Order: sequence, then structure tokens, then C-alpha cells
Amino acid sequence: MKNTFLIAVLLIFSLSTKAQTRSLFNFKNFDGWHIDVPALDNNPNGKNPFIIRNGMLVSLADPQGHIITDSVYENYRFEIEYRFAAKPGNCGVILHASTPRVLYAMFPKSIEAQLMHKNAGDFWCIGEDISVPDMEKRRGPKKNWGSVDGKERRIVNLTDKSEKPVGEWNTMRVECLGDQIKVWVNGDLVNHGFNCTVSKGQIALQAEGSEVEFRKVDFTPITQLSN
Repeated sequence: MKNTFLIAVLLIFSLSTKAQTRSLFNFKNFDGWHIDVPALDNNPNGKNPFIIRNGMLVSLADPQGHIITDSVYENYRFEIEYRFAAKPGNCGVILHASTPRVLYAMFPKSIEAQLMHKNAGDFWCIGEDISVPDMEKRRGPKKNWGSVDGKERRIVNLTDKSEKPVGEWNTMRVECLGDQIKVWVNGDLVNHGFNCTVSKGQIALQAEGSEVEFRKVDFTPITQLSN
């Protein structure tokens, strides 16, 4: 009887946890998202760098810009499966986005979790800031730190060996809770920041540098960070 009860409790817990995870993208249209591409301001009929192809969200890289959630989120896990299908390049996951176009008249105020090939998991500070252990080693001299153009905004990840070869699928998991952000690439913890200057905002994906395919864009509310 006790074993039966325990199994039932575990099953209910498993189902309730799984039910909390949902896709933020329906892979049919852009419902729940909006596109911010400066090049389209004066040419609304121009090329949209975000398309849906073969049941995937695709960032075509050019013109540069972002696809941004309409809603604001906090205390969550965000997990994507992505690949550079043809050639390596640049892209990123934008976390806690708020004011649009604060950097280079394109990037929203935010913390970026880098997807750039061989640099996945770097933090980039865009009008916001975050701390990590060994800050001077990973960011450079303290006098140069900042979150605006001309300052050291990049905080390098803990490993550049977690990505798979171009053409293969990668998984990035980001967990944001309070003032902390953790990033995993293919199961490896590649960054852990704290004292973040922002704890909620919109989530965005970039068009920047190379074509990227996304086949999973999942969201789960959390109350504690994973180990």
C-alpha cells in the first residue's frame, strides 16, 4: 500500500512539473512575439529576418534585429535547441530585455547569453550588469567594466568546448531566478552570474551574423536554481 501511494505521489508530481513547461513559440506564426528590426522602420515591406520554415523558427541573420516576447517574465527556465545549419556565426538569447535599441540603435537593454559559435554562454552586458567569480580574469581590468559602448561588456564563459560541430543540434538552458542567471550548453554549466541589476523582462532571440534554426523554445517557471 505504501509503495502504491508513493508511486501515485511521484506520478502526480511528475505530471504537474511537466505541465508547467510550455513552448513560448507555436512554430506556426508569431503570436506572442513581435519583431524589432531597425532596417524595416522605413521599409516595412522589406525582408523579415525571422521566418518559419519546415516547422522551425529561423533567424536569417540579415537584416539584423530581434524577435521579442510580448510578455515580461521572471523566475524561469528557458531552454532552446538550435543549430547553425550552414556556416558558423553569431546569434544570442536576450534576457530581461526592457528599453529597446539602447545600444547601437538596435540592442535592447538586457543581459545577453551568447550563442556565437565557440563562445556560447558568454554574458554580454547591454545597459544592465551582472557579476561572476574571477571577474577581472574573465572581464578584464575593473576600470574598463561597463554596460555601454566602449566598455568591457563581455564576461567570457567557463568552457568553449561544450558546443557540437556546425550542423548538429545544441541545447542551451538558461535559468533566471532573482538576481542570478545560470547557463548550460549541452549539459555543461558554462556561466553563473549574480548581483544582476535586473530580475525580469522580455526574452528575445537575435538576427545577427549567421542563419540559425530553432526547433525548441521552452519556458518553465522555477522557484530554485538547478545545481
